[in-house]
Parts: sequence; structure tokens; C-alpha cells
Amino acid sequence: MAAAGASVISQANMTKTTAEPVRPLANFPPSAWGDMFLSFSLDNSVMEGYAKSMEEPKEQVRRSILDPRMDSNKKLNLIYSVHRLGLTYMFLKEIEGQLDKLFKHFKLEDYVEVDLHTTSINFQAFRHLGYKLPCDVFNKFKDDDSNAFKESISRDVRGLLGLYESAQLRLKGERILDDASVFAETKLKSLVDTVEGNLGQQVKQSLKRPFHQGMPMVEARLYFSNYQEECLAHDSLLKLAKLHFNYLQLQQKEELRIVSKWWKDMRFQETTPYIRDRVPEIYLWILGLYFEPKYSLARIIATKITLFLVVLDDTYDAYATIEEIRLLTDAINRWDISAMSQIPEYIRPFYKILLDEYAELEKKLAKEGRANSVIASKEAFQDIARGYLEEAEWTNSGYVASFPEYMKNGLITSAYNVISKSALVGMGEIVSKDALAWYESHPKILQASELISRLQDDVMTYLFERERGQSATGVDAYIKTYAVSEKDAIDELKKMIENAWKDINEGCLKPREVSMDLLAPILNLARMIDVVYRYDDGFTFPGKTLKEYITLLFVGPLPSM
Repeated sequence: MAAAGASVISQANMTKTTAEPVRPLANFPPSAWGDMFLSFSLDNSVMEGYAKSMEEPKEQVRRSILDPRMDSNKKLNLIYSVHRLGLTYMFLKEIEGQLDKLFKHFKLEDYVEVDLHTTSINFQAFRHLGYKLPCDVFNKFKDDDSNAFKESISRDVRGLLGLYESAQLRLKGERILDDASVFAETKLKSLVDTVEGNLGQQVKQSLKRPFHQGMPMVEARLYFSNYQEECLAHDSLLKLAKLHFNYLQLQQKEELRIVSKWWKDMRFQETTPYIRDRVPEIYLWILGLYFEPKYSLARIIATKITLFLVVLDDTYDAYATIEEIRLLTDAINRWDISAMSQIPEYIRPFYKILLDEYAELEKKLAKEGRANSVIASKEAFQDIARGYLEEAEWTNSGYVASFPEYMKNGLITSAYNVISKSALVGMGEIVSKDALAWYESHPKILQASELISRLQDDVMTYLFERERGQSATGVDAYIKTYAVSEKDAIDELKKMIENAWKDINEGCLKPREVSMDLLAPILNLARMIDVVYRYDDGFTFPGKTLKEYITLLFVGPLPSM
């Protein structure tokens, strides 16, 4: 979201009047949705009907997962489909029990006769669920003499697709998977226009965005549409997936209605009309972190806090003067209603709502003995205000920071820390003191996800930022510090992003430092950054990817029953 500046500055807005200071207004595109989601009305009896209807197919899928007669390749295929459909959370204990057994008995020689597609599915099933199956299972697909992948697999489209998706799960030092990624991508790109039907759709989707870098809810819907044949072996799985989508859509549309009404009631569009109006987009972003029904409250809380962040970001970046930014930063650091008199009148309603919402949250969670997570979110909010001020001071003085200096502040202003801490607030008992202490220790997986959050944004938005006279982008800082060309700087930043993904993959493998429930939002926040910024600044100009995703999940028809 840090690309608040990713819009072309309007020269008309720069004309100075005696009454009003010069403001760097940004003419952000209006919301594509208006009040569309305010009119939704939830029928609880329909939702309860879906929940009840899920019980039978859920039991059948559970029995299939536990079936001792099922061949191990078929079982791994089933587990993989369950995972791709976003149903793992329903069967986690059963799946881990089965994978424990299969992983314990893993022998490389068992894979000698196994084809590339099956090998890839098995590899992904294990790795996605945290088991470090060796990448050596792919050695037999390489030529002993040249050490290159055999040309004979170039015609195996399903195998190549599996190899490409497997390569996204690579760790540092797994050279065979580095090679596999390049090889499979090159071959698939040369084949994509000749492959028809569902397989053609699968290849297109994977090349556009591999599953591992996608938004889980959207990926589940796309898997349902594009991999029908793979799921046909298990009727109960298809039935469960359909009911699950229907159930989730009702719950999520109600959550979206709640945050849309709150936003409207708070009158931000009237008091701060210069900001980006992006309620469905922010809700979608948070939904990307966790879609499970039990995190409903967490999504609502995290969406509200992230919307506060949009107001703050756009105020600093696209409206306030440097003097106003200094005053507002001081007020946010003081976090006291008495500071309201020192800040400009236009931002006072926001400041009051911010303090009130956090006070309400703290009071509510204190009753459950869990106010610590609210305090961590508030402190992260204060950190980002200081970070935004630093960037504003650089821009104001025309200073281009060195790359290390830029990254130190840039990891704060990427908004990552605020969003990831705020995501914990409503997650319940799982966010213990120990869990928060682990977060505060800034583990490697968190650092990697933060780095992706910062640099993926920068690589996509630096040209817009330059047009607006913003000096603080990672690309410019890298060029200045290491005296390289723009192309070399971007290539280097992309390599850093690729390595960060490897660290995330490593951090999700067993034995884990904390539960996967706590790791999932970290992994998923990196995924959402990829979704928003891989092809364009999809947040400031949400006409492509985010519009497609919102339509798919909340507007378009569901899979027919």
C-alpha cells in the first residue's frame, strides 16, 4: 500500500493561493464499487443450511484421507487437491497423521519409476504442509552428462506444469529447483498457445501467477474451475468445495458490509476527500491473510486498522504540508486527545476516531487478558508515522537516501509491521505472550516477508513516484549507492525478492518455531503483495487484478450446486 504516491500529480493542484498552502494533491481514481456492498442482507438460515449440508461430504472426505487401502500416490493427490481447494484447515489432524507416516517411510528409490507429474504433486503435497521432501526426487529427470533437464520431458505439459509449481517451493541451495523454474517456465511459455481445454487454462494461470504466490481464496476458486477432472475421482470433495464456497461468500459479504458501513459512518470521504477510497480492496487484502470462518472478527479489526493506514499514508503523501506532517506525527506519538488542538482541523476527526477505536479494542481485549496485541498494533502505527515523516523530510530537502538507510526506514513504511501486528489482534488465544515475543524478535521469515513487501512495491511504482517528485524509492536508492544502471538495480532487487521467498519457504517447514496459524498471515501477506504489485500498482489503480478478484469472490456467480 505504500505506493500512495503512485499517481500522477495534477499541475492544477499546485497553484498556490493565499488562503491555502501548496498541496501535492494526487487525483486518485474513485472507488469502482460505490455503495454496492452496503445493501447486502445476510440470511442466517441459508448460511446455517450450508454448514449443515457440509457435514456429510466432510465426513466422506475425512474417511478417504484416512483410508488405509488407498495407494500412497492417490492419497497424496487427494491431500494436494484438498489443500488447493482451501479445505486443509478442516482435516489438518488427519492430513498431518497421514503425511507423518508417508514421510517416515520415504525412500528415494520408490520414485525411480514415478512420472514427472506424480512426482511433482507428491513433492508439493509434502512441502506445502511443511515436510521437507528432498528435491533429489527430480534428479532422474536430468541428463547425467549435460546436467540439464532431459528434452524428453519437454512434451509432457502436465509434468512441466507440476515441475514449475514445485520449483516455487525451493530453498536456498536447491540448485536443481532453480534450474527447474527457468527450464519449465521457458518450455511452458513456448507451449502455452498450443494447449487447449482445462490444461491450457492451468498453464496460463500458473504462468500468470504460480499457486504458491497467489491469494488462497482466489486460487481455490480457480483450482475448482480449472482442475475439475483432477477432483472428479472424489465426488464428496467437489460437493464439499461448492458448499464451502457458498458458505464463505455469505460470511465474507456480511463482513464487507460491516466494514463498508463503518467507513461510511465515519465520514472519511467527507473529512479527508483526497484519500483513496478502497474499502473492498483493503478487505480483500486482509481476506488474503486468513479466510477461515473462525477469523471473522480478526478480518474486521485488521481491515479497519489498515483503512486508518490508508488515510494516514495519503495524508502524508498526497495532501499535508511538511509542517502539518511534523505536527501530526507528534500527535500520533503522544496518542492523547489533548494533542488534537495542535493538528490541522481537517485531520482532527480522523485522529479522534483512531484513538477511540484503539481504546475500544484495548478495553474489549483487556477483559480477555489479551490487550498486548492491541498495544503492539498501536506501537507499530506510531512507528509508521515516524517512518512516513522521515520520507517526507527526505522529499522536502531533495535528499536521496543510501540503499541501507532507505531499507531501514522502508521496511517500516511498507506498512507491513502495522498490518501483520493488526492481523493478530482478533485471532484469539493463539496469540499468546510467547507468540508476540516471537514476532517482536523479528525472525528471518518476518524479515523476508517485509522485504518482499517493500521491494515488490518499489519495483512496480518507482516511475510514478519519480513523476511526483518522491525521492524515496528502493530503485533510486540502489542506483545512487551502487552506481549501477536502472536495469541492473531492478534485476538486483528482483534477486533479493527471489531469495526472500526461499527464506519464507524455509520458515514454513517443520520443525517450526511457532504454529502454522501464526506463520500463515506472514506467508500470505507476501502473497498479497505479489497479487497487488506483480503487474501494476493494483492498489492505487485497482482496475485489473483486484477488480477481477473482488468480482470473482463477491459479485460473480458461485459454482452451481
